[in-house]
Amino acid sequence: MRIVLAACAALLLTGCVQKIAENRVESALLRAGLDQRTSTCMAERMVDRLSIGQLRKLEGLKARKGEPVRPTTLKGYVERVRRVGDAEVLAVTSSSAALCAVGLG
Repeated sequence: MRIVLAACAALLLTGCVQKIAENRVESALLRAGLDQRTSTCMAERMVDRLSIGQLRKLEGLKARKGEPVRPTTLKGYVERVRRVGDAEVLAVTSSSAALCAVGLG
């Protein structure tokens, strides 16, 4: 019985941590200039596919000199993500952006 309770508690905790991560990523995407629907969709996919370390790399994205603080397009955001230098982060962000933009995510 203790094992079952421990397993249930672990599953609940995992779900809570997952939701917290999704909310943080969604907020970061909104601050980056993406719309609510796209941010929600992308956050769910990105949290499922990227590590915490990779997600933290994305939190540090800043505009370069001469760039608008917020990208004006989804493509502009993906171009900024390219700077992270992590092929998996770029692939997940790009595919998430494409799928979510057309409503498939």
